Amino acid sequence: MRWIWIDKFIEFESGRRAVAVKNLTLAEEHLHDLYPAFPVMPESLMIEGMAQTAGILVGEARNFTEKVILAKVKRAVFDGIARPGQQLRYEATAESITAEAALTTGTVFCDGRQIGSVDLMFSHIDNNMSGLNFPKENFVFTEEFKNLLTTYQIKR
Repeated sequence: MRWIWIDKFIEFESGRRAVAVKNLTLAEEHLHDLYPAFPVMPESLMIEGMAQTAGILVGEARNFTEKVILAKVKRAVFDGIARPGQQLRYEATAESITAEAALTTGTVFCDGRQIGSVDLMFSHIDNNMSGLNFPKENFVFTEEFKNLLTTYQIKR
C-alpha cells in the first residue's frame, strides 16, 4: 500500500510550482501516536507531504519518464504544530531540474500560518552516476499512481 500525504493540488505550474493541501482529521490513527492525549501531525509526515508535492512537481516536469526519488532532506525547520480539524498547505518551488537531479524549496502552512520550511533534493535514478541499473518499469510513477494522481489535479 502506498501512503498519500496530500489530498489534492490547488495550484500547479508545470516545472515551476505546486501547491497541495492535506486536511487533518481525528480518524487518522497516526495523529494519536506521538502524544496520545494531544493528537498532532508528526513533522516527519509533513516532510513526506512536502516530498510528495515536490516530487510530483519534479516528475511531471519531465513527463513522468524519470524514476524520481527523494535523495536528501537539505533542511527542515518547524516552529508550529498541526492538529486535527486543521488544513496543511504545501507550497513547493522547483529551484533546478536537471537530467540527474532536482532541487526544491518548500513552505508548510497550517490554516494559513507558516509553520515550517523544507528544502529537498531529488535524484533521477536512471541517470545516476554510479552505474547502477534499475528495473525498466517506473516503480515510482506507476500507471496506477498516475491514474490516482488525476483525481487530485484541478482543471486548468
